Amino acid sequence: MRIPTLAILMIATVLTAAPARAQTYDPAYPVCLQVYQGWNDYYFECAYTSLPQCNASASGRAAQCIVNPYYAGRKTAPPARRDHRHRRVY
Repeated sequence: MRIPTLAILMIATVLTAAPARAQTYDPAYPVCLQVYQGWNDYYFECAYTSLPQCNASASGRAAQCIVNPYYAGRKTAPPARRDHRHRRVY
């Protein structure tokens, strides 16, 4: 009787456990601040455009600045189209 009860309890525990969400880097910013909260507990704040800006925020905190490995790069505007409707013909 003990074995089936433990098996049912184990199955119920596995099915009701919430999945862990992974911390991801924000690909819109090139620099992230890694903030330490404990020995193995830390999180990332990816909201900095330069290392000096991040270092100013990290000053006096248990944190360090790192280069974002998932930075997508600066978004550039597509080349402007030339409007040929108003071109003068001589």
